[in-house]
Amino acid sequence: MKPKYGQHFLTDKLVLHRIIAYADLNKKDTVLEIGGGPGNLTQKLSKAAGRVITIELDRKLADNLKELTKDTNVTVVHGDALKVQFPSFNKVVSNLPYQISSEITFRLLEHQFDFAILMYQLEFADRMIAVAGTSDYSRLTVMAQYHSDIELLEKVPPSAFKPQPKVQSAILKLTPKEPPYRVNDLQFFNRLLKALFSQRRKMLRNSLKAAASMLGFPSENLLKLNPDLLNQRPETLSPEELAELANIIQTGT
Repeated sequence: MKPKYGQHFLTDKLVLHRIIAYADLNKKDTVLEIGGGPGNLTQKLSKAAGRVITIELDRKLADNLKELTKDTNVTVVHGDALKVQFPSFNKVVSNLPYQISSEITFRLLEHQFDFAILMYQLEFADRMIAVAGTSDYSRLTVMAQYHSDIELLEKVPPSAFKPQPKVQSAILKLTPKEPPYRVNDLQFFNRLLKALFSQRRKMLRNSLKAAASMLGFPSENLLKLNPDLLNQRPETLSPEELAELANIIQTGT
């Protein structure tokens, strides 16, 4: 089956089996699956969970899934996972469409659930689990770890998929959590991170001056910052330090 939206369907039975094991499912669980595809994972979820809701954008695949899972505990929703209203669920288990990885992850993290077992492109996964001072450390790192604890469960080779992607993949476990530090304005924080990491090799003194008018904070608020901090690069600062930076330059206190 040729994918319409660039999906790579997981076909390796051992990897599928391990995903189900990672999800630790029982009949009390309601699982949300993003991108059911041909139903390889959907059918295994159906046997292990109490209920499965799978969202599929491709009309033909959605219709095939409905036929495949007829008279089971699976509800197939034909629609865009970035737009449709999510029903109630307590776990997420998905081989995500890689082109929407960032958007769908943050949309999921707006909801309450126990944890998610998600397949990502390895490069994207590396950025999600990165630490300060490394080349993979980014805005994605800070924002994803602000909302959840993230664990790398395993790396998955291209041979586990059809058609085979040109990159390696990885399975992550995301567990929502209370934010570990205070952010006055999360939207401002996100915009600031975007501005800083787009110039990650510049000293903060220079990148913040350039970003002041764009982000709408008075440039004199920079005088409230520790001068030593301004001589560092954004990629060297911990998430907590970046949050403190955002709070100070936005409010001046």
